[in-house]
Amino acid sequence: MPANTQTWTTRSLLQWMNESFTKKDLDSPRRMAEMLLAHVVGSDRLKLYMDPDRPATPIEREQLRELVKRALAHEPIQYLVGEESFFGMSFVVDQRVLIPRPSTQTIVEEVLQHARNNPSDNALRESDAGTGIMIADICTGSGCIAAALARHLPGARVIATDLSADALACAKENIDAHKLGDRVELIQGDLLDPIERHPIAGNDASFRYICTNPPYIPDHEWDSVEPNVKDHEPTTALRAGADGLQFVAPLIQASPRLLEPGGMLLVEIASCTAQQCIQLAQSHKLLTNERIAKDSDGLDRVLIATRV
Repeated sequence: MPANTQTWTTRSLLQWMNESFTKKDLDSPRRMAEMLLAHVVGSDRLKLYMDPDRPATPIEREQLRELVKRALAHEPIQYLVGEESFFGMSFVVDQRVLIPRPSTQTIVEEVLQHARNNPSDNALRESDAGTGIMIADICTGSGCIAAALARHLPGARVIATDLSADALACAKENIDAHKLGDRVELIQGDLLDPIERHPIAGNDASFRYICTNPPYIPDHEWDSVEPNVKDHEPTTALRAGADGLQFVAPLIQASPRLLEPGGMLLVEIASCTAQQCIQLAQSHKLLTNERIAKDSDGLDRVLIATRV
């Protein structure tokens, strides 16, 4: 923000930030500008446009100037404001967890479509505690997948796991904020270990859906990762070895026995590994109907397979 005597209004501040973020090649510059200004003035983004000529106070200008400086240094704006939207729901996010992304919504969309096509599962109707279909969310992070599925499938129970205690603490904030704690259970552990130890999985074939967004960036793509991601989001939730399959491959191998017949496995993957992931699923004797779903950017993003 130039240090001059002009009156800085909502309109001019949004224009200034949008131009600054565009020059720096930040993703979704207009949306990021709206998020920052709404955060500073204590409003929601839509209300900004109801009073575009509102002048900013000196304190607001100073706060905004500092936040924009950090954003231009590639600090994620979602971390600066402490939240991000996912599937129409707001989630607390900070350096403990990955920022929820539109590409991950593909998992939720595929599960909801399957549930709508299989009404006998009763996933869309509220059920008594302990009697609903079971969903596992592995590497839950902020809990966005678990919360979105629990919100839209009132007849489901979700067990969400993560290796990181910090991530689970963030997920608990989100699950509690959305009042879903009665149907979403959070457990610490590595990949499927806590699921396999859970009493519900004692006889295998317990889950209707196993969803996971594990680390999947291969080493050869790491240098090209945007600095706002590479330098600020948790590396352990991103990198997955030389081929990007360090966690994906074990999940494809071990998950099917935990699925009910007809149950679905959904794994977010790197688009460059799509063919390898399909081959891994096709070689598994308990999986069928293997396919890759594209994300909102048209990239191969989610491996989907069905338990025979």
